[in-house]
Amino acid sequence: MHALIVVAHHDPRSLTQHLARQIAEGLQVADPRNTSEIADLWAEGFDPCFGAADIVVHRIQAQPPADVVAEQARIDRADTLVLVYPVYWWSMPALLKGWIDRVFSNGWAFDFQADAKLEKKLGRLQVHLVGVAGADAGTYERHGYLAAMRAQIDHGIFDYCGARVVTSQLLCDSEAGEAASHLSRARDIGQALWSGNRLVEPA
Repeated sequence: MHALIVVAHHDPRSLTQHLARQIAEGLQVADPRNTSEIADLWAEGFDPCFGAADIVVHRIQAQPPADVVAEQARIDRADTLVLVYPVYWWSMPALLKGWIDRVFSNGWAFDFQADAKLEKKLGRLQVHLVGVAGADAGTYERHGYLAAMRAQIDHGIFDYCGARVVTSQLLCDSEAGEAASHLSRARDIGQALWSGNRLVEPA
């Protein structure tokens, strides 16, 4: 198995970055033949701004620019896509959302034209989502934030492209001394990528 682990956090010392590395290590522990690549969008300087060139690509009037093609090739090489990100205002950071906006383009992730039926093109791709939340789980449940995030991200993005979200997890209380347990869980997530076991969703 080869996993592409995409992380969106500017600080290499952050819990988010450490979680991504633990997931990679867990995958390796599960089977030494497994491989992974961590795409650190901040360190690599990915431009998340969906601009005029991207609109032209969306209209199927031009090929994607080189940086987008490179990211699509990374995903094409992977069996599994793992997104690890802090929750900002009940969603993912703009850097990661911009990566999706630009990379999951019309003609590659899906095929939409006004006079034709939508074609979902990422049916082979398995996706695992790991959100890092500062608030407690009760806050997300009381206000419906978790359900809203899953509707927006799991369904609105990945189901639209045909990719299967295998696990969608929120690691809560990240600023309240839960780092050690979250790091242990991240290692379990990595091992589960290989085993195919669905992890129990956090309460």
